[in-house]
Amino acid sequence: MFHLYDSLNLGRIYTIAEMSANHAGKLENAIQIVHEAKKCGADCLKIQTYTADTITINCHDDCFTFHGGLWDNMNLYELYNSAYTPWEWQPIIKRECDKAGIDFLSTPFDNTAVDFLEEMGCEAYKIASFEIVDIPLIEYAASKGKPMIISCGMASEEEIRDALDACHRMNNYQVVLLKCCSEYPTDISNLNLNMIADMKKKFQVTVGLSDHSMGYLSDIVAVALGAQVIEKHFCLSRKIENADSEFSMEPKEFEEMIKAVNSVNPMRGRIQYGPSKGEMEEYKCRRSLFVVKDIKAGEILTTDNVRSIRPNNGLKPKELNRVLGKKAKGDLKFGTPLSYSMINTEEDY
Repeated sequence: MFHLYDSLNLGRIYTIAEMSANHAGKLENAIQIVHEAKKCGADCLKIQTYTADTITINCHDDCFTFHGGLWDNMNLYELYNSAYTPWEWQPIIKRECDKAGIDFLSTPFDNTAVDFLEEMGCEAYKIASFEIVDIPLIEYAASKGKPMIISCGMASEEEIRDALDACHRMNNYQVVLLKCCSEYPTDISNLNLNMIADMKKKFQVTVGLSDHSMGYLSDIVAVALGAQVIEKHFCLSRKIENADSEFSMEPKEFEEMIKAVNSVNPMRGRIQYGPSKGEMEEYKCRRSLFVVKDIKAGEILTTDNVRSIRPNNGLKPKELNRVLGKKAKGDLKFGTPLSYSMINTEEDY
């Protein structure tokens, strides 16, 4: 059972640990990542289902080469051939997730990947930012009737609407959009997290963050702005070099992030003016009007014998000008909280 909506209904942030290439070509690393993600408290372990041949072609023309960034001068086919998760591993990884009690999720990059994941019993699909424009793929995945998580890196408003419409045409309304910046790693000045609230308003769906920035400050801010799902790349150690290691989180960092983001909603609380339950003991320390010198019956109240001090048992300080110049009805002892019943007002004359 995929627990995304269970977590959201409980007010928890649904956290996805993205393995991607962090297995570094070793199945034992992939298995260990499953268990480390579970130990850290992640809700879901995500992989990617593609081969170099299903995502691109073995061509070395200039347009198939990265220019700048983390993968500068790398050929697409060579990068994906080194980074992919072998398909024969994937049922093993899913079974390990089932045993560990952590959700399993994958990103299919073509229809054959969807078919393969269907055979595995995959219970939800993730669409990568680069594939948000592949409407036939989105329709095919959405037609399976399972939750769809769609990253929106680089996407225009029109492209996001096209992707949502594709899901809706398949009668699939279980859609989560992830704000994303497809820069690896992401410079925080390019995160534009204010878009989270705008996306929720415009598209009327659950919105989260697929985050490629370092650390987890951005994830805390995202949740404060309304994100309900956080996806981060997860590795055993950044020292295990692979295509994703430089912008991935290590287990201790991921565990700290989960605790941090799940503390945000209780902090956000609700709209409440006046003292909270926890403030009631301190509320008594508010200032109020007190008798600070003994006052005889008929004596006039002045700033010398009445002052605004802590605690709050007397009249509010804003009443001071209304009581000054009035006469005491009876003797008033030092330390008495002042009330209107103790003084002669205009009505008493």
